[in-house]
Amino acid sequence: MRRESYRQFLNAPDTMKILLLYILFALLAMALNLASQELTLQIYGGAYSIYPAILAGTAAGLVSKYLLDKQFIFNARTSSLGHDLNRFLAYSLTGVITTLIFWGFELSFEFLFATREARYAGAVIGLSIGYLLKYQLDKRFVFLTGTV
Repeated sequence: MRRESYRQFLNAPDTMKILLLYILFALLAMALNLASQELTLQIYGGAYSIYPAILAGTAAGLVSKYLLDKQFIFNARTSSLGHDLNRFLAYSLTGVITTLIFWGFELSFEFLFATREARYAGAVIGLSIGYLLKYQLDKRFVFLTGTV
């Protein structure tokens, strides 16, 4: 980011900063998800390989997005490892619905078009829809204190 762009970002209203950071983090989590899937497929390309790949991608995206959202989007602090684990579990539970959306799109595109590119396009569509919903769920049910 150029220096004046960075200053403009710092002076932007908080909601704009949060929106931009949330989009950036969603894109980063998507990239980690898809890279993890691709790596898993490189390691194991046998029967039903799509399923461990999707699980690996989901895990990578979930953990990275939780850490980024907790710190930079919701400015949430935890008092102990147990408190952090409880919050992560709540975050994961709100992700069940959004994960089903993501998996539904990715697997549908896989079965309809049977190409890697189509499968990943489905994943990006599903993840995008899921992240729009996930923010609202997390704001209401996970990050109740120190939220935006």
